[in-house]
Amino acid sequence: MPDNFQNESDRPQETPAAANDAAAPAADLQTQLAALQAKNQELTDQFLRAQAEMQNTRRRADEDMSKARKYAVESFADSLLPVCDSLEAGLAHQDLSTEQIRQGAEATLRQLKAALERNKVLEINPPAGTRFDPHQHQAISVVPAEQEANTVVGVLQKGYSIADRVLRPALVTVTAPK
Repeated sequence: MPDNFQNESDRPQETPAAANDAAAPAADLQTQLAALQAKNQELTDQFLRAQAEMQNTRRRADEDMSKARKYAVESFADSLLPVCDSLEAGLAHQDLSTEQIRQGAEATLRQLKAALERNKVLEINPPAGTRFDPHQHQAISVVPAEQEANTVVGVLQKGYSIADRVLRPALVTVTAPK
């Protein structure tokens, strides 16, 4: 671009006030840069702390899960110990009558059922006439009967569930369709 001024003296001279005006924005920019660098350092520090906290939380959760898996059966095993004690006590006696053995076995069975129920292991024992449920029952045979079709006639073996999950379906005889 051509210079419209023929010599240096024709150029307008910068005044000291104009030089101060130019320095003022530079100083403002320096201040803003320092503030942004401080904010960046603060955010970086917060980010690193959040990452460390997340890793610690994940580690604690993994440890808790590991302990939960390791000791999950502790309560169940604890509730079965009296059953084991009763069986051992019954076997320790050599001179029991048949009736005493039967009473001991019934008492031990009650203990076992109570321990299972405390741990949410529930029987699946449908009464006759109950609608066949393939999620809880397994049909072993189909027989003609006076009942409505697809209903339970008898239970061959009880089933069990734990917390709404079937451990073993009940083995049942079902009525045949007419």
